[in-house]
Amino acid sequence: MDLLRKIWPTPFKIEKGNIVSFLIQLIIFLVITAVVGWLIAILAKIAIVGIIFGLIGSLMGIYGLVGIVLCILKFLGIV
Repeated sequence: MDLLRKIWPTPFKIEKGNIVSFLIQLIIFLVITAVVGWLIAILAKIAIVGIIFGLIGSLMGIYGLVGIVLCILKFLGIV
């Protein structure tokens, strides 16, 4: 659990049943993931470094998905 807290610190700031903190953290994950994903998609079109940026984009997508799942689990009091 300590490893999860180090990698994804923001979902653990959510209190069980507090919808305001849940929505704020969820919006933060969605916006940051969308903006960074959009920038990486633009940079992935460059021929030589496109593969690297494609991999980074995939990792960002996974990071955002796990962060959203942790937010939901923390809101429900499972984690």
